[in-house]
Amino acid sequence: MAVTKELTRLDKSNVKLSITVPKDEVRAKYQGMLKEYSKSLQLPGFRKGHVPQEVLERKFAEALRGEAMGRIIEDALQDYFKDEKLPRNERPLPYATPELQEEPKFDLESDLQFSVVYDVLPEIKVDKWKGLTIEYPYAEVGKEEIDKELQDIRDRNSVVMDKDESAKVAKGDVVTVDYSILDENGEEQPNLSRKDFAFTLGSGTNFYQFDDDIIGMKKGETKEINKKFANDFFEASLAGQTRKIKVSLTSLKEKKLPDLDDDLAQDVDEKFKTLDDLKNSIKERLEKNLEWRLRDKKVNELLKNIMESTPVVLPESMVRAEVESRVRKLARYYNTDPNMLMQMMATGEGHEEREKEWRETAVKALHSRLIIETLMEEQNIEVTDADLEQELEKIAKENNVEIEEVRKNYDEQNMFYLKEDIRERRLIDIMLAENTLKQGKKENYLDFMTDKV
Repeated sequence: MAVTKELTRLDKSNVKLSITVPKDEVRAKYQGMLKEYSKSLQLPGFRKGHVPQEVLERKFAEALRGEAMGRIIEDALQDYFKDEKLPRNERPLPYATPELQEEPKFDLESDLQFSVVYDVLPEIKVDKWKGLTIEYPYAEVGKEEIDKELQDIRDRNSVVMDKDESAKVAKGDVVTVDYSILDENGEEQPNLSRKDFAFTLGSGTNFYQFDDDIIGMKKGETKEINKKFANDFFEASLAGQTRKIKVSLTSLKEKKLPDLDDDLAQDVDEKFKTLDDLKNSIKERLEKNLEWRLRDKKVNELLKNIMESTPVVLPESMVRAEVESRVRKLARYYNTDPNMLMQMMATGEGHEEREKEWRETAVKALHSRLIIETLMEEQNIEVTDADLEQELEKIAKENNVEIEEVRKNYDEQNMFYLKEDIRERRLIDIMLAENTLKQGKKENYLDFMTDKV
């Protein structure tokens, strides 16, 4: 389609695209549509496919012109956006539909002029990313961390047995309870109730955190617990509230842990002959995980510094989409409906503060992502087919499977993600090499690995 186009940049990463479609194109599109309808419509007094075009115009002029204008606008936009040479910061974001500005005037004797406004990828200029001095926190793998892993292994290999009828709940026991959150009137709330909820005391899997409150209970007992919920509690309707939780203990079991010896090591994997073999393997794995986490910490501190000198204006649609994506991930983790979770987050005491925190997290993530993508483009980081093949071989070796099995899991989309991952890793290598990184404060290993520092 022969059209003229003009792009105007607005604030907040918006653009205005103005397009002019020549009147000859307008007439041709309109006549083509009339011909299409005259062959397919059936009106009283005319055979199907033999309705004169002038009759159609007389009866449906306004509707026909409206549809023709819609088709012309849609075709013109599609032609513009499908151009592979179109820069990324001129394309609409996938979650930002172009909005028509004012109703265009449709006249077969005049050019059709219209404008749309839409959000685009923000323009960002990354200048200060080399020669920086960054301090990063660190941690080390010690006896405490290895002992914790060994205790987890014992726990996974434990035997669960019923406790005596007269026994009381103790930390580490496996309990099954029926619970319900009571409202202000002491009535059970069906949407905040659950039956046959099993968990291990102290494991952290009881989101309502009444583990310590039921210590000392016996099987068959019921107890009402006063609970003060934190302002950032995941269940928005309870955040900042003090409520009673009615808990009935229906089952009480204890774990019999295996001895920490060579037999346990051999039960874990036949490649371990002694307990020391198992300990060495644990230490090696923890240190490898720590190495990757340490790299992430260095990158995060470096990006934090770069962001301070690299301003960016993010469109609202981009921030909103990032927040919604994070909510969906959280909903999958808790196995709940994302729409319900969004609604819960937007209501209740403290919801404004929660929304603010989520937005701030989303903005930081998008800001750092834009810096990474911009630098990957500027550094011309490319990944060849040979690079991809080498990465697939590495994945196969690490997982002890044939490479053909790995290839089955990498369709076109997954190969694209793998390619981008390799590009990003290469950029990170460059960034770390171009800056001075100093070891800072030593942190607790668990806090370090779980983002609490």
